[in-house]
Amino acid sequence: MQKLLFFGVVFLLIFSCKPKNEGVVEDTVSTFEIDHKAWPKKMALDNKVKSALKDWKEFSALEGSFDALYTVENTEDLSLVIEDLEVKQKAMAKSVFPKKFNLPQIKGRLTMFNTFLLKSKGDLYYRLDVQQSVLEMINAYNAMRNQFNIVVNNTLDTKLILEE
Repeated sequence: MQKLLFFGVVFLLIFSCKPKNEGVVEDTVSTFEIDHKAWPKKMALDNKVKSALKDWKEFSALEGSFDALYTVENTEDLSLVIEDLEVKQKAMAKSVFPKKFNLPQIKGRLTMFNTFLLKSKGDLYYRLDVQQSVLEMINAYNAMRNQFNIVVNNTLDTKLILEE
C-alpha cells in the first residue's frame, strides 16, 4: 500500500508540474484603417488673412505639413506627418508673431492644436485608434484658422472699450 501511495504522489507531482500549452499565442499588431476622406477639410482663410500671413515662414511651413496629413495611407505615414507637424508647431510657437496676430487668442488656439497633436502622437505610440484624436486635432487647427479670420474681420475698436 505504501508503494502505491508513493507512486501516486510521484505521478501527481510529475503531471502537475508539467507546463501547459494552451495553444500558440499569436502576436497581433493592432492596425487601424485611416479614413482621411471622413476628416473635415481645412477651413478657408480670407484674402486679408492670406496677405497678412504671407511673410510668416513658420506658419507657411506648418500649412505645408498639415496638407500632407490628407495624403497618409497608413499609421506609419501618419506617424511621420505628426512628428513633422510637431516640429513645425514648436517652431511657430517660438517664432515672432505678426503684430496683428500676436494675441492670446491665437496663441491659445496654437496651444490647443499642440495638445491634440500630442494626443494623436500618443495614440499612435500606444497603437490605439487614432481616428478620434486626429479629428480633434483637425478641429483645433480649423479653430486656429477661424480665429485668424475673426481677428482680421473684427471691426470693433478696442481703444473705445479700454478707455476709462
